[in-house]
Amino acid sequence: MFTAITRKVSPALAACELEFLPRTAIDLELANAQHATYESYLRECGARVISLPAEPALPDSVFVEDPAVVLDEIAIITRTGAVSRRAEAESLAAALAPFRKLDRIEAPGTLEGGDVLRPLPGQGARTLYVGLSSRTNAEGIRQFAALLQPFGYTVIPVPVLGCLHLKSAASALDSETFLVNRAWINMAPFRDVRLIEVDPQEPWAANVLSLGGTVLMPAGFDRTRATLEQRGYRTRTLDISELRKAEAGVSCMSLRFEDDT
Repeated sequence: MFTAITRKVSPALAACELEFLPRTAIDLELANAQHATYESYLRECGARVISLPAEPALPDSVFVEDPAVVLDEIAIITRTGAVSRRAEAESLAAALAPFRKLDRIEAPGTLEGGDVLRPLPGQGARTLYVGLSSRTNAEGIRQFAALLQPFGYTVIPVPVLGCLHLKSAASALDSETFLVNRAWINMAPFRDVRLIEVDPQEPWAANVLSLGGTVLMPAGFDRTRATLEQRGYRTRTLDISELRKAEAGVSCMSLRFEDDT
């Protein structure tokens, strides 16, 4: 069964961490409605959605992808680069414990799940690209690689130059193809990967989510969407405009994995 763990929007979302966007007013009611639509889409794709309650004291906690990385054999609880987010980890660890053996990134390492990019399909993909970013450091990547070495994974660091996480600039469309914004990352690690570039006028379009043969992307990136459809991809858009004010993307609001229950 395909499971997706989500978390309701914190009422403190307006106090979120921001690095690459100016702070603007967030309509919390609309953000909640947009998040509910996102969860509904996951269910339409066949997911069992485990929706955790909101964390009023943790503004960024809706972005569940960052405090944990779930792979076929193991879930790694990360140590987020944003200190304000570290308290998010324990409730996610409790939610993941029934499904995976857990391990952890320890100080002084930092790593956030938004920096971990895996080609599709999930089963059997053994190469992971990990962003060296303002949130993920070299020691975090070293620990991550060491924890995964027994399972045969290859971890390839990718310097992130102009955005929060690697997956702000690169997403897997299928087992061989990434959608990328080459202006925000060092492209050298992707020399063996087929690439489709976002439209230059839509730099934030690279974060998408491929599920069930459909590429889910935020509304408002019509040029990039047209490019994907011309290349044969079926697309769907969701309005996450209020959540994007907190530097959200469509991948960061769920932890997605297969389970046998």
